[in-house]
Amino acid sequence: METEENIVIVGAGIAGLATCLALHRVGLRSIVLESSDSLRATGFALLLWTNAWKALDALGIGDSLRQISLSITGVKSFSADSGAPIKEVSFVDNNRIDYESRCVRRKDLLEKLENEVPQGVIRYSSKVVSIEESGPMKVVHLADGSIIRTKALIGCDGVNSVVANWLGLQKPVNSGRSAIRGFVEYPDKHGYQPKFHAFFGVDGNAEQDPIKLKQFVLNKASNMSKELSAVVERTTLDSISCAQLKLRLPWNVLTGNILKNNVCVVGDALHPMTPDLGQGGCSALEDSVVIAKCLGEALVKPIKDRGVGQEDEDEFNKIKKGLEKYAKERRWRSFTFISAAYLSGFIQESGSKVISFLRERFLAGVTIAVTLRMANYDCGKLTVS
Repeated sequence: METEENIVIVGAGIAGLATCLALHRVGLRSIVLESSDSLRATGFALLLWTNAWKALDALGIGDSLRQISLSITGVKSFSADSGAPIKEVSFVDNNRIDYESRCVRRKDLLEKLENEVPQGVIRYSSKVVSIEESGPMKVVHLADGSIIRTKALIGCDGVNSVVANWLGLQKPVNSGRSAIRGFVEYPDKHGYQPKFHAFFGVDGNAEQDPIKLKQFVLNKASNMSKELSAVVERTTLDSISCAQLKLRLPWNVLTGNILKNNVCVVGDALHPMTPDLGQGGCSALEDSVVIAKCLGEALVKPIKDRGVGQEDEDEFNKIKKGLEKYAKERRWRSFTFISAAYLSGFIQESGSKVISFLRERFLAGVTIAVTLRMANYDCGKLTVS
């Protein structure tokens, strides 16, 4: 079976669903192709910073998510070696900063996005196996044998993106580090303050077995507070995971094809990064708003402004202009995200005696300042004036 769509999005994660919703908000229809048979609501929770909440407000779902999220009142860093506090920044009653940071369940965010997009636009069990060109059209081949022809193809299919591969972008590389993640539920109040705690120090070689992972973290937390150890102890084995951290080389984002012939990438398909800034989901939400604004201005605004008798510009050229504007706007921002996250992680976990000495005295504060500066960004509103 062969069908035709104006805009096709590959991947129904945060980036894909947010992009679909953003396009819908500016009056553009798209469909989302998802390889799994249902919403991929795996994972635990996300820390969303100011830039993400501005994007969620632009999407029209910020307030509803605030009602089911936890507001973070500040960030505090500690030495992983000694357990001593290094730096603390409060977000409450601080005239120098105006940040919003909240913890949201990934499942809540994805379900909200899914419920807000038009019914029927998400096509599950639709795995993309290849992409071809047919004149200005892109021909998307699915695993079930069906074919979709489209005027614009947006890859939101994560670190191992099929679309990024078609564009010729280099594959993400291993950072040489891993991340251990855990999630703890407290049915009753736990009594802890809603603050983000960061521990700076040398890492180690983590195991994959959940029992060994838990013990590894407990050993690392031996110099920390009893409260932290209690949180780790309470974490169940099925709520612990470990994964290698990957990133796209930042110069590949600057010089590579993040856009080619009305095909582009968004979110982790564009800028996979280490999690040291907490900007993976935040940056994807930024991308979605920006690409919808650019396409809306290119496709919707000319229709509104066109006078009687004026000929419409070729739609492919309008899409091209919109995507070119998006790529220009996001290229340097993506480069900065990847570079800042990597350098922040290097500072946090370097075993160098010099870096360790400087980290204890001021570099830990620098990494917090960089995190907050990257979060202080407004991607704008979804209006086509």
